[in-house]
Amino acid sequence: MALTAPHLIENRWDPARVADADELGALVYRSNLLASDRSVVNFGGGNTSVKVRQPDHTGREVTVMWVKGSGSDLVSIEASGFAGLRLDEILPLLERDAMSDEQMVAYLARCQLDPTMPRPSIETLLHAFTPAPHVDHTHPDAIGAIVGAVDGERLAEECFGDDAVWVPYIRPGFALSKLVADAVSEHPEAKLVLLAKHGLVVWGATAVESYASTLDAINRAAAFVAERSNGEPFGGPARAPLEDERRLDLLAAVLPALRGALGVDGPRVLQVDNSPEVIEFVCGRDAHELSQVGAACPDHLVHTKRRPVWIEFDPDQDDATVLQERLVEQVRAFQQREQEYFERYSAEGDTLLDPSPRVVLIEGVGLVSAGRTLKAARLSRDLYLRAIAVMRGASGLGGFVSLNDEESYAIEFWPLELYKLSLAPPAREFQGAVALITGAAGGIGSAAAHAFVAEGGCVVVSDIDGEGALADAAAIGDTAVAVTTDVTDENSVIAAFRAAVLAFGGVDIVVSNAGIASSAPITETTLAMWDRNHDILARGYFTVAREAARTLLAQGTGGSIVFVGSKNALAPSKGAAAYSAAKAAELHLARCLAEELGGQGIRVNTVNPDAVLEGSRIWDSAWREERARTYGIRPEELEGYYRERTTLKVNVLPADIVAAILFFCSSRRAGKSTGNILNVDGGVALAFPR
Repeated sequence: MALTAPHLIENRWDPARVADADELGALVYRSNLLASDRSVVNFGGGNTSVKVRQPDHTGREVTVMWVKGSGSDLVSIEASGFAGLRLDEILPLLERDAMSDEQMVAYLARCQLDPTMPRPSIETLLHAFTPAPHVDHTHPDAIGAIVGAVDGERLAEECFGDDAVWVPYIRPGFALSKLVADAVSEHPEAKLVLLAKHGLVVWGATAVESYASTLDAINRAAAFVAERSNGEPFGGPARAPLEDERRLDLLAAVLPALRGALGVDGPRVLQVDNSPEVIEFVCGRDAHELSQVGAACPDHLVHTKRRPVWIEFDPDQDDATVLQERLVEQVRAFQQREQEYFERYSAEGDTLLDPSPRVVLIEGVGLVSAGRTLKAARLSRDLYLRAIAVMRGASGLGGFVSLNDEESYAIEFWPLELYKLSLAPPAREFQGAVALITGAAGGIGSAAAHAFVAEGGCVVVSDIDGEGALADAAAIGDTAVAVTTDVTDENSVIAAFRAAVLAFGGVDIVVSNAGIASSAPITETTLAMWDRNHDILARGYFTVAREAARTLLAQGTGGSIVFVGSKNALAPSKGAAAYSAAKAAELHLARCLAEELGGQGIRVNTVNPDAVLEGSRIWDSAWREERARTYGIRPEELEGYYRERTTLKVNVLPADIVAAILFFCSSRRAGKSTGNILNVDGGVALAFPR
């Protein structure tokens, strides 16, 4: 059976979209359109340009080349993402024999129309030296299959004939740009350039012509790959894929340990992919060998590293325990090899920022990607999907090749490539951390969920109100998932942590916040009322803490559990015996767990609020009227009553409780604090700890 052909790209150019646009506007449209298909343009990869006549700052008409700014993504780039350079100042560089990267960057900075523009693409000289008004450089899957094939140059000749010029691999920069310029000059009949182990360069007299030329090259390559490919993809299946339910059970069991092994220098967010493309690959007979050849494109390296970790797994012989041990062992071995790789090729000033793999492939199970943020984990995953597509095509053409280790290092630790990473926003306090919050659909829990995400974390919005949890998670975005959880139901709590593991790889922070409240004189306190308070506030906090401990211990990287208690845990309060006793039990449970788990770096602390009425669903229930009746006041007078009884004469708001929660969750601010109580009650003397 022949390999399935890479899909053909449809021409979707809409003349109406550029009818009133200038050349820069047409470049923006062309760039967005090309990158809308990730099989054409990888995230952050590729670059486009246009050369136009326009006035400079003095009013003189000059030729300006607009080229993509370094670090931009073509799918979303706007006009402000391009740099404008005076072309006449760049072209004399063609006469030079050599130029260092530092010299090139400094020189191009002086050619910019405005110094506040973004730094121009690494490939700027390639665009400048190509004698056409419009130039596009992309890394399409179908082209990658040819330029990444063992006999790529011969295959390129068979596919494109005289229409293509082949340029051997060399790292982007001045030397490559000169090679491309010379090749195009020597072959004026050529319509495109193929960069070995890299990508495609095309050009045109107009924006639509350049766009169409890119599509034509891709579609010719796709048809060629489909026609010439022999045999089953990846050597045919070596084993059947794992059934969905068993796969999920297995991943839920092993991901925390994998996440712990990866997080040697901070937490990682994990993403699982078991799409048909991935499953076909991880079940392939030749996939292990192919995966270790190297990156499918230089642009992938800073996001996927040279190679993934491949984990052998035989479901007939291996169980979750074996797989977990194998994952940890292979990740440790990868980290050691990465250190040796760095030491072998590093130069003065180089820094090994991350020794851990970005992609883990489990035979018959799927792909797990890792990143310091959810976005980074998804980017590693998405780029490896592109690599699978390239390997599929190249192996069908006779074999896949990649950069050697020295060439890979020259890209991965290249200052011009690392510069792109420096454009990312500074890391926030909880970057990469995953928080599971119970009672998160309203009040304190919702405020805490939003605050964690604002500080760089991912959050599991857990609440018995499933619709409310879904709405809150939707309001937060991709970094939140919702799960319906009844903390009195052991299986429901277990399912919540399973959902957290499958969504993000594990948890680092657990905020136990689910709650109710009841108020009645002791003579009117029913056994059902007593039991309900203890079921949610004592038993519920126990089941959540137990599952939190199991996950955190499996990760082996410590963590933080915070109980949202109450001033009533310390201060006697008439008419609330069931509630207050349950909160006292909760508080002592936290102290017991702090002692038990501290040796494993797991901190357990308690925040005691009082009278947080704003946004609270508890205070919108009968509790408000019951407490007002206890104090002999009207319900609408409660805010004033609670304010006046505090030492500080203040009302306590959800944001005040969240600030205390974040403090305890922070290893930087409270890393040496466990078993502690922080009252956030405005100052209630009866609740002063002693």
